[in-house]
This record gives sequence, structure tokens and C-alpha cells, in this order.
Amino acid sequence: MAELPEHLLRRSAEAKAKALGISVDEAMAILKGDAPEPSEPAAAPEPAAPEEPATPAEPATEPEPTAAPVATATAVADPTKATRVVPQEAPVAGPEGARTQRLLTVVRAKAIQQTKPEPQDKVNTWPHLMLIEFAALLAVSAILVIMSVALQAPLLEAANFNATPNPSKAPWYFLGLQELLSYFDPGVAGVSVPLIVGFAALMGVPYIDKNPSNKPSDRKFAVMLFTFFIAGSATLTIIGVLFRGPGFNFTYPWRDGIFFDDLKDWIPLEGH
Repeated sequence: MAELPEHLLRRSAEAKAKALGISVDEAMAILKGDAPEPSEPAAAPEPAAPEEPATPAEPATEPEPTAAPVATATAVADPTKATRVVPQEAPVAGPEGARTQRLLTVVRAKAIQQTKPEPQDKVNTWPHLMLIEFAALLAVSAILVIMSVALQAPLLEAANFNATPNPSKAPWYFLGLQELLSYFDPGVAGVSVPLIVGFAALMGVPYIDKNPSNKPSDRKFAVMLFTFFIAGSATLTIIGVLFRGPGFNFTYPWRDGIFFDDLKDWIPLEGH
């Protein structure tokens, strides 16, 4: 109670003294811990009843002084003597359902707004993003330079319209479309499929799957659709590179060899 201001301590002592029927000094001593708190409120002492006048037969004697508690006990014990009942103040009733509380101590309020730092979801484009992209650009360029030096990729002779190579295959990134031409009409394989699948379907994915999450586990539809597209393109390209021979007929590379000039120099399979 040492931290409680004096004026608040005084107010608490007055309220406690009024509730228990004791003096303010006693209530102050109880709040400070110098005296034990009484179990029941002390009853207000009742005034002593007036004594009856002495009869003429008996000699008048001077009454002996007695303490107030003794007189109070005699007045209560003797029913013939008139006693005066002192009414006690009724406790003030609060709202229905409310609990009355007594002031024990004062607790200092804490700050309403917390000043803790929170993680940021955004970062600056420079230098965080641009440095990573520039490092990836240098790494890919270095890998391409090393592959160009290590792998033998000579240019072929000049094109001769009098001697068409058999089979005549497009570069590897167009072999998927060339493979489609062996199954469908040129209008379907060369126009409809690239337009619908390559442009309309892939450009519509962000509008179909609007999930803002960057985790692959939360983007199952987008991952499934892109995996289907990659698997289809890779399958058509592999068939056109390895399994197509003269006349663009279906062959087996382990039996007839590989009819693709870019692979003849570094895959040990001879063509017939």
C-alpha cells in the first residue's frame, strides 16, 4: 500500500470505516497492515437506560460509575427497562445483477496501442528483386556459353532445293507442331490448336484460378493444367525427334537410329 496515493488511501479508509462501523484511524491501520481486519462489523453502543428513582424506604445511594459496555449489556438483559434501538443504514442497492466491489488497490493502466513490429509482405524492387534476376541472367548465360563450347553443333551445308533431305524435320521447338500435322488437318494442327491451347487457354488461367497464394500446394488446379500442357508438348517433341524416320514414318531409335541432325554428333546411335 506504499504506492497508493495518500488521498486515495484516505478515501478507502473512510469507506471501510463507514462499512464496518469503526473509526477512520482504525480503518487506516487495517489498510496499512498494522491491525487485523475484524470479522464482523462492530455494533454501535446503545445508551444506558435511565435508572429508576430510589424509594423513600431505601436510603439513597450514589450509583457506581460503570462502563458503557456493561450498561448496554444490563439494558438488553432486563426486559422491564426501556431500550432504544438505533437503526443501521441499509446498504445502497445497485443495479440488478451487479456485484458490489470494494477498492483494494489502484492498478496503473497499460498502453492501449502496442508498438510491436510486424513483418512486411512487400519488398522494394531495387535492390531485392533486380539483383536476384540479374544473378539468374548471368548464371543462364554462363551455362549456355559452356554448352556451346562443349557440344559440337556445326552448321549444315547451304540449302539446295534440288536435294530435299529425307526426313525434313523442323527445329526441336517446332517438332511438336510438326508431329500434330501427321495426325490432324493443317488448319487444325497449325492454327486451331496453337490458338486455342497456346493463347486462349493459358491466358485464361489467371482468370479461372483466382487464388492469390504463391504456394504450389494451394494452386492445385493451376499446377495440374500447366503440367498437362508441359507433358503434352514434351511428348510430341520427343516422338518427333527420336521416333520419326524417312518420310516422317514411325521408327525405333534403338533399331533404325536417330534421324535428327542435332543429336547425331553426341548420341552414339548410327542411322541406316
